[in-house]
Order: sequence, then structure tokens, then C-alpha cells
Amino acid sequence: MAKEFSRTRRLGEQIRRDLSLLIRQEIDDRRAAMVSITLVEVARDLSHAKVYVTYIGERDERKEMLAMLNAAAGVLRQQLGRGLHIRTVPRLAFEYDESIERGSDLDALIRKAVAEDQARHRDDDTESDD
Repeated sequence: MAKEFSRTRRLGEQIRRDLSLLIRQEIDDRRAAMVSITLVEVARDLSHAKVYVTYIGERDERKEMLAMLNAAAGVLRQQLGRGLHIRTVPRLAFEYDESIERGSDLDALIRKAVAEDQARHRDDDTESDD
């Protein structure tokens, strides 16, 4: 069972590498160069794969970018099949990976809280000196 799990993980990593190149080669859109694949989760039966992507660009262009990638999923899957030597090539579903933005937002909140706490301690110290 553990061996099957590692196989899907290895396959996901291979798909991630291959898709990164294919997206830039096969999709004739300037936004394709701004797409980064963060993770590919492959189902145990290899029937489908969730491809998590980030996009360096305007927030309002995300939906268009995801629609573009999902529209090209069939062509990308076909091209993947030529490079991967497996019987079943997973169906691709692209989803936006919000973890990087969430991490950045959390980091900003933590920095703000620390700065406010330090400012409060400085104010308390100056009041106690009086």
C-alpha cells in the first residue's frame, strides 16, 4: 500500500514538471508564462489529477487563466500521454492554490501584531518611568 502511494506521488511530480513545460509550449497566451504549478495530486486509480497553480498577475485575471487552462486540459493531457509511459493518463483539473497568499496574509498579520505589541510595551515603559 505504501508503495502505491509513493508511485502516485512520483507520478504527480513528473506530471508537474512536464506540465510546466507543456503549458509554456502549447498555450499561445501571454498569461501562460505567468503560471506556476505548485502541486499535482493524482488519484490512486490514476483516473484524475488536481493541478494546483499560482498566477503572478492581477487577481481579476485568475478566473480567466483557470478557464484557459481547463479548456486546454484535453490537449495537455494528450501531450502528457506521449511523454509519460503509462496506460492511463489522468484527467486534469486545474485549481488555484491560495496557500501562498494565505501565508503572506498571515505573515502580515503576525508582523502587525508584533509591531503593535512592541509599541504598547514601549508606551508602558515610558509611562512607568514618569
